[in-house]
Amino acid sequence: MATKIRLKRMGAKKNPFYRVVVADSRTPRDGRFIEEIGYYDPATEPATIKIDEEKALKWLATGAKPTDTAKSLLQKQGILSKFAESRK
Repeated sequence: MATKIRLKRMGAKKNPFYRVVVADSRTPRDGRFIEEIGYYDPATEPATIKIDEEKALKWLATGAKPTDTAKSLLQKQGILSKFAESRK
């Protein structure tokens, strides 16, 4: 099963709020997911990003591939650099 770290859209119309989830790559964007690892709220100033570092590192180690947007959020939190260091 190929897993991805991606965003699940929540919130009202014109007021998005996203959950960062780990899901099977074949499921729809807002469909079933395996585990929620954080959230992202672009409506606040500055944007709120909260990701559980331990869970994210565990999923990256088991082979989950982040989408482009999720990758940028993980980089902003410094999680990808910690993952790269642990792989050396």
